[in-house]
Amino acid sequence: MSFVERAVRAIAHGWNAFVNLDKPEPFHSMGTSYGNRPDRTYFRTGNDRTIVQSIYTRIAIDVAELQLKHVKLDDEGRYSEDVKSGLNNCLTVEANIDQAARHFRQDMIQTLFDEGVIAVVPVDTTMNPNQTGGYDILTLRTGRIVKWQPEHVSVHLYNEKIARREDVVVGKAFTAIVENPLYAVMNEPSSTLQRLIRKLSLLDAVDEQSSSGKLDMIIQLPYVIKSESRRQQAEQRRKDIEFQLKGSQYGIAYTDGTEKITQLNRPSENNLLKQVEYLTELLYSQLGITKEVMDGTADYQVMQNYYNRTIKPIADAVVEAMRRTFLTKTARSQGHSIEYFRKPFANIPVDQLAELADKLTRNEIVSSNEFRQIIGLPPSKDKKADQLRNSNMPEKDLGIKPDPIRVPSERIAPPQIEP
Repeated sequence: MSFVERAVRAIAHGWNAFVNLDKPEPFHSMGTSYGNRPDRTYFRTGNDRTIVQSIYTRIAIDVAELQLKHVKLDDEGRYSEDVKSGLNNCLTVEANIDQAARHFRQDMIQTLFDEGVIAVVPVDTTMNPNQTGGYDILTLRTGRIVKWQPEHVSVHLYNEKIARREDVVVGKAFTAIVENPLYAVMNEPSSTLQRLIRKLSLLDAVDEQSSSGKLDMIIQLPYVIKSESRRQQAEQRRKDIEFQLKGSQYGIAYTDGTEKITQLNRPSENNLLKQVEYLTELLYSQLGITKEVMDGTADYQVMQNYYNRTIKPIADAVVEAMRRTFLTKTARSQGHSIEYFRKPFANIPVDQLAELADKLTRNEIVSSNEFRQIIGLPPSKDKKADQLRNSNMPEKDLGIKPDPIRVPSERIAPPQIEP
């Protein structure tokens, strides 16, 4: 096809968002509009202005790194293949019209930390889940539980049709209810995190008072203030000094030689800062995180401990709740499951990858192409790269000729040395 023919075909069949506009519709027909994103999760009052927000975000990002999948297991309970379903599309591609899979996972964990308990609701399904269990999930949303009932829960959920959050009653049988495994540390009224939030609020209040612009001074007058006339005279003297300070360009006022002024706005000594530091360290230890994890300087051993103590319990809670409600007993008996996967070599230094690749391929744990995908390289076209084999050992059944240097073909008698 020539250049002219391609140009004519592009003009005839091409589409451009700015050129091929449909007939304009009235503005009100497109639905309610907002200046900010209406489905975004906002923290409770007090959590959004403290160190708590950074802790929530850090852990939520690390949990969102895990890949949730609807998979099928073999008879031994091992991962066999992915299931092509709407649920797997929600977990791997997009959960709803507003959120991709990663954003949905992060939103789910942040809401879980802020509320303590959340509900993952299948909004759109192929069939009515109240009538049959053979339905497929098309979209998922995370909501806050506002009312508990014997077999149902009332969830404050975002309705994408009207772009507004509203309460909806859903059944517990098909709604994944996830409870924070760190609830006693993060969400209990007397937990370490809640105590830290209260101490930080008090510390902020003290800082606001010290920086409010007040002078906080006492004026000692040269006479005794006991009668009403003397009290009125002292009040008038205070107003005069305030008027001088307010009207002066540089804040200068004059007093009588017999008057004495005492300044009070010195930094007050309290142990709030020490208590905040103590509670922060205590919270880090109870959550299984360190300062190195927060600032990104942690080594492999520290990160491994962080994943085992903090990330894994949260991911297990989410997966178990989804597996229990989104999969029927028949599906679970047929090997269907919801699992999470983590990149195990993401935190390993580059100088250790070569040694690790040699050990895994030599012991026939992974093939060469499988390890190439781990480090981000395309698969090799060599047939041997897809085989589980030790490259140092010859195998006759593969048609590989032995190396004549390593395996001699003939036995040569050692030379005789005459005495």
